[in-house]
Amino acid sequence: MTAGIEHFLNVLVGTVLDILPIAAILFGFQIFVLRRPLKNAKEIGIGFLMVLFGLALFLEGLDLALFPLGELMASQLTSPELLNVPTTGETVQWHHYFWVYLFAASIGFSTTIAEPSLIAVAIKANQVSAGAISQWGLRIAVAIGVAIGISLGSYRIITGTPLHWYIIAGYVVVIFQTMVAPRTIIALAYDSGGVTTSTVTVPLVAALGIGLSSNIPGRNPLIDGFGLIAFASLFPIMSVMAYAQLSEWRSRQ
Repeated sequence: MTAGIEHFLNVLVGTVLDILPIAAILFGFQIFVLRRPLKNAKEIGIGFLMVLFGLALFLEGLDLALFPLGELMASQLTSPELLNVPTTGETVQWHHYFWVYLFAASIGFSTTIAEPSLIAVAIKANQVSAGAISQWGLRIAVAIGVAIGISLGSYRIITGTPLHWYIIAGYVVVIFQTMVAPRTIIALAYDSGGVTTSTVTVPLVAALGIGLSSNIPGRNPLIDGFGLIAFASLFPIMSVMAYAQLSEWRSRQ
């Protein structure tokens, strides 16, 4: 119990040190550049305290739950009991990791649907477009892109193929889609790739990648364990533009 409290206090101190430069810039500009008094100073102070404790609790939760859970699931999904190897002595191939791909797609879809930053962007996009862009349509399109991206990223870790070939090929597709997609969706599609890699998605995806590379023979966690977040950022751009292109085609029909 004492060790847990001590660890949380260390996390809280680190969070305070991380937040101090941001607070210094905000209050410094307000006092020395704008030279205007702070409105609702009491509420702002309480809000900053909530941010500090909220971030500290979130980081503590990552250490205690999300990171260990992601690595545990990766190790269990790569265990010999779950690998679909037909005969004894057969070499494990990429297609034997069916449950890994399914779990990667499921965790990518579910965490993206629950991502607060994506919800905020979807609400604003719906308001600005006067309802033309559906909140759920955008969220589901982004979630499908993340699910496909993380599954493909898991395949890359399992096979050990170079990361840069996937990223280069993906951005070639993005460039082509950008030339033919409706102009109204392009900027939103590019933003959708960034908002997915936030508080809910990143911890589990990073833990999954490190867990997979740690449990698959011949993989290096430092070299192969990272890169899933790049897939989670790239493929939503494709899926959102594809969603817009499909909607445009249906409206023409």
